[in-house]
Amino acid sequence: MDAFFASVEQLDNPGLRGKPVAVGGSGERHVVAAASYEARKYGVRSAMPSVTAKRLCPGLIFVSHRFERYHELSQRIFEIFTEYTGIIEPLSIDEAFLDVTTDRKNIGSATLIARELKKEIKNRTGLTASAGVSFNKFLAKIASDIKKPDGLFLIPPERAESFIENLPVEKFFGIGKVTAEKMHKLGIHNGCDLKKWDLPSLIRNFGKAGKFYFDIARGIDDRPVVTESERKSIGTELTYEKDLTTRFEIIAELYKLEKELIKRIENAGTTGRTVTLKVKFSDFRQITRSRTLRNYIRDFDTLHKEVTGIRKSLNLEGTRIRLLGVSVSNLESDENDEIQLHLFDEEDWV
Repeated sequence: MDAFFASVEQLDNPGLRGKPVAVGGSGERHVVAAASYEARKYGVRSAMPSVTAKRLCPGLIFVSHRFERYHELSQRIFEIFTEYTGIIEPLSIDEAFLDVTTDRKNIGSATLIARELKKEIKNRTGLTASAGVSFNKFLAKIASDIKKPDGLFLIPPERAESFIENLPVEKFFGIGKVTAEKMHKLGIHNGCDLKKWDLPSLIRNFGKAGKFYFDIARGIDDRPVVTESERKSIGTELTYEKDLTTRFEIIAELYKLEKELIKRIENAGTTGRTVTLKVKFSDFRQITRSRTLRNYIRDFDTLHKEVTGIRKSLNLEGTRIRLLGVSVSNLESDENDEIQLHLFDEEDWV
């Protein structure tokens, strides 16, 4: 979806349409959760401190988030997806991979399906969506960002090699700002440069991520589209263009991830007992820490309490963080968990 949170606010409030809008608080300790395209023209981005956003765009209009409304529209959009295919992998509340080889409407063309999906989403919700069409997830994700907003871009197999070779590395899905800067210092500026590096050299310079970079430079991505029913965990994570360096930044970003995760848990109609916090540092060192509860997670407060406990145990202050992720595993469906949930409600977890 295009600038989903901000677009919803402009949809529901016509007075905001065509104006620079930021979802989030405007105080000194607040951050931007989402920015409209009018605000992005000034350089305003999500996860940016609100004071910085106001400095870049003095006329910026701040509105409070309404997660219930975003969740409502997200559900409506995902229901539209299911009319075309049953193989859907949600990435977040407003983004998903769709495998349309199982074409429920017998349209016969992924591009035509994408065009029709965009039209149906607009007709039924009033919101615009952008779509990327290709033969693997890596290329489809990149394609979806090419012509935003309200875009549709196709990367067919015969054009994939030349497309990747000419693509700047900072446009690669999975390569953040810090990594792109490191690549530039090594003389890697586009896909063609990256393709010249052999696997041992990439691993030596980028660790385990080197194998991923080696593959995507060649358009290789064999990951299937994984439906929620096949998953053993539900999670959300975010790679930051600018490293998180302060305690407040870490807490604020984790809070947003927790809010997103609890919505995904509710949307999936499942719950879990194991909470995992994933942290990747600027040097690509990565750690994960988990806690397994006796009862299943049913609300945001419980999730927040456990994530906070893990964060405090890691002593992250003074580090430079490029990625944070929160997930829940040991999943159980709500229908099969009546006894455990009853016990959970009787406990004092506040």
